[in-house]
Amino acid sequence: MADLLSLCLTLQPLEAPDPTDPLPQWWGRAAHALLLNVTRQYNPSLAEQLHEAPDESGQAIRPFTTSTLVGNFDHGALDPQGRYALRLTSFHHPLTHILLEAAQEGPLAVGAQVELDRRPFQILAARSQPLAEGERPVGKLDGWADLQEYPQLSASLLLAKEPPPRRLRLRFASPASFKSGGKHIPLPLPELVFGSLLEKWNAFAPLAFPAEARRYAAECLAIGRYELSSRAVGGKNGGLRVGGVGWVSFTTLNYDRYWMSVMGVLARFAAFAGVGAGVAQGMGQCRL
Repeated sequence: MADLLSLCLTLQPLEAPDPTDPLPQWWGRAAHALLLNVTRQYNPSLAEQLHEAPDESGQAIRPFTTSTLVGNFDHGALDPQGRYALRLTSFHHPLTHILLEAAQEGPLAVGAQVELDRRPFQILAARSQPLAEGERPVGKLDGWADLQEYPQLSASLLLAKEPPPRRLRLRFASPASFKSGGKHIPLPLPELVFGSLLEKWNAFAPLAFPAEARRYAAECLAIGRYELSSRAVGGKNGGLRVGGVGWVSFTTLNYDRYWMSVMGVLARFAAFAGVGAGVAQGMGQCRL
């Protein structure tokens, strides 16, 4: 049974926009609430654990991410005929099982209605499998859909005959920000990106990677080329969290087949785990 899930939903609004009711600038909190509400229908205890767990800067790690709502917001309003996309991920087997069941015959299945920030939407498509070659996506995020197992993901590089690449290029689709030394750092530095992924992998994967992987990322990976822009996401009490959006190419300065295989596995894991802080509410959406 799969451990890792990237579930991509295609949604359509069910009500005409109300010009007197402004939309949220960021839908991450609404997506977070949706995931918890769905989980609560199947496993109230797990939903409570996910709700109470601190984010990546605390002692516990939430084993899921959400995206903000993606689509057309002309004049700050929803298009009643438009299609919108939302992504929910899990890297914890019990939660993955719940989301898959919900997408097949439950509250996330095609035809079901869901609420985001008190606004109703109908689910037009729920995709958990990667696009086949030549297949055209239905939703804006369908290219991110995936379903994997931890051993399958790691074996693809650790047991491969071909040596791993010297460069890893990551795309940051939503602002990535990291908490380090009591500060928020809006730049995807190698030790922050791969350190974040290592913590999540070791918390839930059946086979942990050595802690020295963080040191390799810090000492032996460097940023090569990049295209990044800063973006701000609204937080609690009117605060803002700034992060980087775009892509970064990481290059090894001291090539080692094993360590670059580990870095490659973590880079692929990013599509399920996100990177940095705030991934449970839409930040840090990232993939190789």
